[in-house]
Amino acid sequence: MRESHAEAEFTAFVRGAGTRLERAAVLLTGDQALAEDLLQATYAKVYVAWRRVDRDPVGYARATLLNVYISHRRLRQNSELPAADLTRVAEVDVADRDVAARLDVLDALATLSAVDRAIVVLRYWEDRSVADTALDLGLTESVVKTRARRALARLRPLLELDERASS
Repeated sequence: MRESHAEAEFTAFVRGAGTRLERAAVLLTGDQALAEDLLQATYAKVYVAWRRVDRDPVGYARATLLNVYISHRRLRQNSELPAADLTRVAEVDVADRDVAARLDVLDALATLSAVDRAIVVLRYWEDRSVADTALDLGLTESVVKTRARRALARLRPLLELDERASS
């Protein structure tokens, strides 16, 4: 069966932006399996709205991912506890020397609220402006600046302790 033009565009979008969105999802959740689940839910929502997503599909998908993530964190019945995924650790390339540092960052990010974590990921991982971050999250720019400053202040001691312990 032949793929329609819209389906081909969506497939190309997922192939082009998938890795970046997956990294953002992992940083938001701190859990590869949960990140993949949220990313699949995001793709489903973006696919349904694909004909309306004209100008900025990556931005739309990013905003959708954030909404899916924040909604997931708000669910009261969400009582799943993450377990260590040792198969992922075994798949890590030997050339990747910063695995421990990444795990430390993920652990530190896990101490933040969902909104603060989203702000930090958007501002410092995705390199989004304050205005774009505020727009994506539906917050004012001053709220984004204040929460980012406070979140970084909470993260610094956690990451500095880890640096001192490894030296």
